[in-house]
Amino acid sequence: MDHTTKAAGTSRRLFVFNGGFFTRPRIRRIMTLAGWQPVIGRPGADDWIGIWGASPTAHRGEAMARRSGASILRVEDGFMRSVLPGRAAGLGRRGPIGLILDPHGLHFRPDHPSLLEQLIASPKAAALQDDARQAMARLIAADISKYSAHLPKVAPPEPGFVLVIDQTRGDASLLGATRGDFLAMLQAARDENPGARIVIRTHPETTAGLRGGHFTAADLRPQDQFCDTPVSPWALLRRASRVYVMSSQLGYEAMLTGHCPRIFGQPFYAGWGLSDDQHGFACRQPRSIHALFAASHLLAPTWYDPCRDRLTDFEGALRQIEAEARAWRQDHAGHLAYGMRLWKRPFISRAFGNGRGVRFTDAPAGATLAWANRATEAPGALRVEDGFIRSRGLGAALVPPLSLVADDLGIYYDPTRESRFERIMAQPLPPGGASRAQALSASLIAAGVTKYNLSGNAPDLPQGHRILVPGQVEDDASIRLGAGAERTNLALLRRVRAENPGAVLIYKPHPDVEAGLRPGQIADADLRELADIVARHTSAAALMAQVDALWTMTSTMGFEALMRGVPVTVLGAPFYAGWGLTRDLGRVPERRRVQADLARLIHAALIDYPRYFDPVSRLPCPPEVALERLADPAFTARGGLPNRLLAKAQGLLSGHSWLWRR
Repeated sequence: MDHTTKAAGTSRRLFVFNGGFFTRPRIRRIMTLAGWQPVIGRPGADDWIGIWGASPTAHRGEAMARRSGASILRVEDGFMRSVLPGRAAGLGRRGPIGLILDPHGLHFRPDHPSLLEQLIASPKAAALQDDARQAMARLIAADISKYSAHLPKVAPPEPGFVLVIDQTRGDASLLGATRGDFLAMLQAARDENPGARIVIRTHPETTAGLRGGHFTAADLRPQDQFCDTPVSPWALLRRASRVYVMSSQLGYEAMLTGHCPRIFGQPFYAGWGLSDDQHGFACRQPRSIHALFAASHLLAPTWYDPCRDRLTDFEGALRQIEAEARAWRQDHAGHLAYGMRLWKRPFISRAFGNGRGVRFTDAPAGATLAWANRATEAPGALRVEDGFIRSRGLGAALVPPLSLVADDLGIYYDPTRESRFERIMAQPLPPGGASRAQALSASLIAAGVTKYNLSGNAPDLPQGHRILVPGQVEDDASIRLGAGAERTNLALLRRVRAENPGAVLIYKPHPDVEAGLRPGQIADADLRELADIVARHTSAAALMAQVDALWTMTSTMGFEALMRGVPVTVLGAPFYAGWGLTRDLGRVPERRRVQADLARLIHAALIDYPRYFDPVSRLPCPPEVALERLADPAFTARGGLPNRLLAKAQGLLSGHSWLWRR
C-alpha cells in the first residue's frame, strides 16, 4: 500500500473534477486513509489531480493537468470489489472494498506504463510468490470474484464447452473494441474448436439490465447458449475446455484456474507468457501467474476494512467480502420470518436484511426463517439460533447477539437429525483454515471471551484434581434433544461426584438460572453435599483457566474448554462430541464418525457455521471483528431502553416465563 502514499506524500491534497469522489463516502474514506485529501480548486505544478480511470469525466482532469503541469493519480476499483456491481442498488452502493491508486497510468492501457505492469516485473512480486499461491487458493475456495453475487446452488453448463466472455458496451478496458470485434472473437472460437458447444458468459451488469452487451440471441447456433445465471465464475471456469476473452477480469481468473486463455484485447494480464495473445506486448517478459497475482491482489490495491474503518491487507479485505457475500447468498431473495419474539425482530431485520429485507409473520406457511425451537412448524425454513460467540450479556436478559446460525438442514444442538454443522465437519478445511482457526482461538483465549462474556472473579480453588461442572437451563432444547440419562443439574452433579469421589468439584450455575430467568436451580443442601465450590457470578474464562477437567451434559462451555486444552467428558451429545476430541459417555449419532482435529472443530463452530453482524458498522463481518468488539471493555450491544425494561420485568416475573418465552 505504501507505493501511492510514498509517491504523493502523506495527507496530500488531490484536486478532483469528478463529483463521485465526494458523493461516494467509501471512496473518499479510502482515499483519506491512504493519505490523499480530495479537494476542489485550481492545482499548481507541484500538485496532484485525481481521475477516475478512463471515465467520461476523465477529460476534465487531463485537460487541467496539461494546463497546470500537475501530476495525475488514476483511481480504479480493485480486482475484488463488492458483492453487487457498483451500479446496482442496495449492497452495490456500499462502495468498493479496495482501490488501485496509480501514479503512472492505467493498467488496461498498454501503450503507457502502469503501476500494475511495473509491479508484475518487480522483485517485490517475485518475493511474494508463496504468499500469492496461498492467497489465490483462499480466493477461489471462498468463491469470491470481483463481484460475488453468485449462488452456490446454481449449476454451470455441462462440462466440455468453449467459454466466450462478453463485456458491457463502452467499457474503458475495451480500448474501443466494437461488436464486430466480439463477433470476430466468437468466430475464432468456432474455427479453432470445430463443432464445439459455445457458452457465452454475460456480464452481471448486462444481466441486471444496467448496461448492454455485445452479443444477441441471433449470434448463437442451436447447440450454443448464453450463461446469464448467478453461477460461480470458478465453477464455470472449471467446466470450460477453452476460454476466449477480450479484456474481462474473468479472463484473468481463467488463468488463476490453470487456463491459457485466447485473448483478443490488451488487458494487464496478457503478454506474460501465460496466454494465447492476439496482440504483441514488446515490453513484457514471461512471468509466473503467482507474480501477476502478487501484483494485482497483494501489492497494487489499497484494501479497506469497513468494520474497523481502517486500511487492511488482502486477507482482511477477503474476510470482509466473504462475510458480506455469504450473508447476501442467504438473504438476497428476502425473508418471511416466523417464531421470532417481538424483542428479537429489530436485530433479525438488521442481521438478515442483506437482500430484499425481512417480513415477520405469525403463520408458518411460506416462512423462510424460523427460530429453531419453532422450526418444526415451518418446514423448509432456515433454523435460526444464537452462535457460539454471542454477546456481552444474556439472551434471556434481551441482549442482542453478534452471531447467529441459519441452518438449512437441522440445528447444531439437535443430534436426532443431521445439521449443516455436521456437514461442515465432514469437509476438509479450506486453504489456510487451520492457521486461521488457531489464531482466532488464541485471540479468544487471550481476551477471555466466552459465549456471554459476563464478568466476575474466580474464587480461590482448593488443591486437588479440579473438575468444573457447568449448570444448564433444564428446559433448554439442547437438554430435551441431546441429553443422555442425566437431564437435570442435580443428576449431573451426582454422576460427576459418584465417578470422581476424591475430586474438587466446582459447580457453576448457568447465568440465566442465577438471574432467575430460567429453571435449573439446585437446592442449597444438595450443593453443600455434592460440590466443593459453587462459583456464582463468576467469569467462565477465569474458571476454565484453573481447572483440570470439565464434565457436562451438553453445555457450550465444553467447546470453550476444548479450545483451552481442558479435557472434556460429555454425558449427552452436544455438537462438539463424537469427533474424537471428547470423552463421550452418552449416545453420539453414528454419522459423526469423522475423526477431526481441534482446528477443524474451531473453524466449523466459529468461522464456517455462524454468521456475524457488526453493530458498529451495521455490516456482516468476520468472526475476528466480533471477537474484537466483545474483547473491548467499552463495547456494549444493548437492545435499547424498552428491552432493558422488559428484561427487568422478566426478573420480577421469573415464575411466569411463558409470558415472554413463547
